[in-house]
Amino acid sequence: MYASMKEQLRAELDEIEQAGLTKRERGIRGPQSSEVSVGGAEVLNFCANNYLGLANDPRIVAAAHRGLDEWGYGLASVRFICGTQEQHLELERRVSEFLGYDDTILFSSCFDANGGVFETLFGPDDAIISDELNHASIIDGIRLSKASRYRYRNRDMADLEAQLVAAADARRRVIVTDGVFSMDGYIAPLAEICDLADRYDALVFVDDSHAVGFVGTHGRGTPELCGVEGRVDITTGTFGKALGGASGGYVAARREIVDLLRQRARPYLFSNTLAPAIVAGTLEALTLVGESGELRERLNANAALFRTLMADAGFDLLPGEHAIVPVMFGDAVVTARMAEALQERSVYVTAFSFPVVPRGAARIRVQLSAAHSEDEIRRCVEAFVGARAAI
Repeated sequence: MYASMKEQLRAELDEIEQAGLTKRERGIRGPQSSEVSVGGAEVLNFCANNYLGLANDPRIVAAAHRGLDEWGYGLASVRFICGTQEQHLELERRVSEFLGYDDTILFSSCFDANGGVFETLFGPDDAIISDELNHASIIDGIRLSKASRYRYRNRDMADLEAQLVAAADARRRVIVTDGVFSMDGYIAPLAEICDLADRYDALVFVDDSHAVGFVGTHGRGTPELCGVEGRVDITTGTFGKALGGASGGYVAARREIVDLLRQRARPYLFSNTLAPAIVAGTLEALTLVGESGELRERLNANAALFRTLMADAGFDLLPGEHAIVPVMFGDAVVTARMAEALQERSVYVTAFSFPVVPRGAARIRVQLSAAHSEDEIRRCVEAFVGARAAI
């Protein structure tokens, strides 16, 4: 049987390669940082989600070591059997306190968090109204639910209102959006979304993975930035980006929502609990984020500098203020060649093309970090200029 399947898979892989869409993984040596070793060469790293530069912060590393010593390596259990340590409860309390929610439930990833919400809370009598550019984990989570599905154009409030009207007969309606759209760096218009939710008696769900820890005056994410704290019913997020960059996710929500997720969410009930060292390190990351806004200020300054220098050099950037800065090239093959030319100039970035982004919208997504120095940013821009001339 596999002989015929192998030929089919090989043909599909060849089509992907010929279209210039093959995703290649490059191993880095050593910890995540603004500079990493790839293939034996030191390169500037401009493609990590390490927004606050905490992925190898010595304070977090030390906390994780203490976590190993005090709490062990793994728990070999799901939460409701014997997989809950006191520090898991403390992390849930701290996230709830930080974001201003009744309660929080931990998952092994935000992908699992998004996968656990919709099937649990929304059934055949309900309606899920989702932004067309929402993350794949939201899309997959929605597919698990038997609720009616509606989709509105990205950040288009007129279309969102039309979908709310179309779903008028539903028992429950929920508007679902990324807080920050990861391929564009665009921020969802949460104030307008919450106003529509109030008008049409809908819930609001925000995945804030690319915002928590560094967006907003205190780093509480897009609800803080948009002035709608207390109006978003469900927030999901990750510890795998700004908050230490390891792994793990959460749902922060109204108490009854979290209570039901503990009883019914399958990724929570049937997955091992979050590893003790990660919990300990994440608790330290929350402490660091709460104590000072210095890293957020540095990140914002770095993003502004990069945008200014790249615009002055004539590159096509999607507008915005986020640390995600898409540099647009359109053609997938050209974008891949540009990424290769940049690595030859000691800048590590990734080309994004279909199906991750729409056809004809290929880009290099540059991600700034508080760990980047001004010199590293200027060297990155110089490498873009040189690579453009070379391809």
